Amino acid sequence: MVKVTCKDETLADSENSSPVVVEGNYYFPPESVNKSFLIPSDTTTECPWKGTASYYSAQIHGETVKDIAWYYANPKPKASHIKDHVAFYKARLSSWGSSPLTS
Repeated sequence: MVKVTCKDETLADSENSSPVVVEGNYYFPPESVNKSFLIPSDTTTECPWKGTASYYSAQIHGETVKDIAWYYANPKPKASHIKDHVAFYKARLSSWGSSPLTS
């Protein structure tokens, strides 16, 4: 199980589903992500094989954590398995909970 927290709030929890690991990043299925803290960001980046990534910032306890996560709404064919899955920047989080991940 992988649990993502920031400022004592759970942003994602894989208790009932499995994240997909791509290039060392855990991409959480949409149903595992608590979007009540996430707000769309204007940031986008390009990956040659995954496509255009869109970002979320987090609004938690009156503080904004800029571009804490990203996802691919329309990935290229080779990345279709991570469509709408959300990955988080480890350095911007409080913890990964009980997980095999290391920072």
